[in-house]
Amino acid sequence: MAYEIGVGPAQLTINVGDSVLITEVDGQIHQPSERGLFFRDTRLISAWTVTVDGRGWQVLNSAATDHFAAQVVMVNPTLPKDAGEVPAGTVSLALSRSLDHGGMRESLKLRNHNRSRVRLCLAVQVSCDFADVFDVKAHRIVVRGETCTHWSPEEGCLATVHTNDSFRRGLWVGAADGAARPVLRDGALCFPVELGPQQSWSTDLDYRWIDGDDTLDAPSVAFAGRERSRPAAALRDWRDGAPRLRTPHNGLQQLYDRSFDDLAALRLPFEGTDCKAFVPAAGIPWFAALFERDSLITAIQTVPVYPDFARGALEMLARYQADATDDARDMQPGKIPHELRRGEMAALGLNPFRPYYGTADATPLYLILLHRAWQFTGDRSLIERHLVTAERCLAWIDDYGDLDGDGFQEYQRRAPDGAENQGWKDADNAVLDESGDDVPAPKALCELQGYVYDAWRRMAQIYDALDRPDRALALREKAQVLHRRFNAAFWDEDAQYYALCLDPEKRRVMSVSSNPGHLLWSGIVPPERAEAVARRLMAEDMFSGWGVRTLSADHPAYNPHDYQLGAVWPHDNGVIAVGLAQYGFHAEAARIAAGLIAAADRFMLHRLPEVFAGTSRSDAPFPVQYLGANVPQAWAAGSVFSLLHALMGAWVDARSCTILADPHLPDWILELTLLDFTVGQQTVDLRLFRDGAETRIEILRGPGVRLVRRPFATAVEYL
Repeated sequence: MAYEIGVGPAQLTINVGDSVLITEVDGQIHQPSERGLFFRDTRLISAWTVTVDGRGWQVLNSAATDHFAAQVVMVNPTLPKDAGEVPAGTVSLALSRSLDHGGMRESLKLRNHNRSRVRLCLAVQVSCDFADVFDVKAHRIVVRGETCTHWSPEEGCLATVHTNDSFRRGLWVGAADGAARPVLRDGALCFPVELGPQQSWSTDLDYRWIDGDDTLDAPSVAFAGRERSRPAAALRDWRDGAPRLRTPHNGLQQLYDRSFDDLAALRLPFEGTDCKAFVPAAGIPWFAALFERDSLITAIQTVPVYPDFARGALEMLARYQADATDDARDMQPGKIPHELRRGEMAALGLNPFRPYYGTADATPLYLILLHRAWQFTGDRSLIERHLVTAERCLAWIDDYGDLDGDGFQEYQRRAPDGAENQGWKDADNAVLDESGDDVPAPKALCELQGYVYDAWRRMAQIYDALDRPDRALALREKAQVLHRRFNAAFWDEDAQYYALCLDPEKRRVMSVSSNPGHLLWSGIVPPERAEAVARRLMAEDMFSGWGVRTLSADHPAYNPHDYQLGAVWPHDNGVIAVGLAQYGFHAEAARIAAGLIAAADRFMLHRLPEVFAGTSRSDAPFPVQYLGANVPQAWAAGSVFSLLHALMGAWVDARSCTILADPHLPDWILELTLLDFTVGQQTVDLRLFRDGAETRIEILRGPGVRLVRRPFATAVEYL
């Protein structure tokens, strides 16, 4: 008999934008732990318990019913009474929550299943530590500022406010309109309840966030009416406005649907808008914030299905593009930021995240996204609106990205508490030499050169469209020089592989990693070397069966349970799969797709986490979770769109209303249909199906859209 395996942490998580609630499976929060209710990088609720006559409840079942709502069903323990005990399991409690951007509605419903009347005291205890998210993650809670609590017996509400200089954040908890009002006993909100046989009682509590001088609004409807809530309406709009996948392959279908809804949950509203324009947050729980590399890559992944993420990321990051030098934040003019935080530490300058600029790849990735968004939408106003930002990015690449003028991109932190590593593998121990020792800075990562090469070629095409041929020619010539010099400096003939990076002495660091897979994606690999790169990526020490590891299992520092020293990252694999397909390695791209889809099938809710262990699939029938991984996480959710891109081999030239396709479905996917796929202003239904050993593609709907069969490899040469 086959058993379904659900891999993942035992907890309940719901979130809307930058509001996140993480509890035990019984809906409660016990300390010490990393759980709590977070808003804009501050933990508003650090502990929450519900008791009956001072005793805990027994959980029966619980679930997050939507990304914004959850319910827990519990029963009572044995309750001693003067008139005789209330037997265990004879009173039930349904605890339901519905979350929104500015607050939460909590419903408590009791039912007496006894044949006699019962008198109970239901008590909710709420504690607030207002800890900064960085302190919570570090398990080091620092008490700062002042916290005051006020109880209003007239309104039946408790307001707790934390202030520290200009920083002010708090929580208001009280009875919802028309609900029973609690009394305050020993710091808990208490409800004396008397129930006859088979009688029910319920009340609603509102939780409202306090941000500065504003007290935000809790949801206007309770859990039972959640379909009428604002998050539910936003989710319906999201589902109705983007392409849908239909395939008989159940694993791919479930992964697509789950990833699509996860991205809806990760939408952050723009500042100063009506919550209809969004940028993707990085992930839950630690990165419910603008995290620029993640936002850019997610937007690149999702341009074909939701180009508004690209519009949002381009707009928001342009607002924070650096216009000065500040070494305390690794900031130089023209640089795209790395991370923006809104917690107490950032507000008071206790960390550099206001925002922080310690990233070497966000700036070229901004240019890649700008071109890709224009390519898929045909919206010329995008490049006109963001051209000044793009030109500042180009200037930063030349003036600051190349630290020593040798033509390669290097990084070296200046901020004392900044990031040691500033590529996507940004853990302190992520860049190691062949012996397992840290590579000193400055470091020239291989993929940074690929990103800049790709960005220059894409910007050349944009300048062609703007009728600036001299600028386009200059960028293409720079790209050609970089291509030649990069392949001379980074390629190791003996290893038949690219160096992870160059060290300060410009020596190749030949630690075998997944980084060169991004070189295939950027197109900087000559065709005659692509096969060696593909073969090395898919070798047994690199491919776990679930995905490509970040570091070879043969490396002395390999650890499948370490963040970036052997674990598997879905977004990394999605990038690699697209790169393999672009060079014609369709079977290898399909192996990666098969591994990730199989892994998602075994994770809870068919959801790919940010990262999971690099343990071999041959050693265990399920992927092993990485403790502390963000779930859901934006570019992990976006990886399914990269996999589809690789399998479909499709790219779009919206200006000519053309789909160029080179589809290669593996024999385990017989058919897929993409409905409401956009090409510029047109909407198209695409069907792919296997015909013997061949893959056919046809337009089911889409008048005026041309379909051209062209090898995907020409996408590398197209620019």
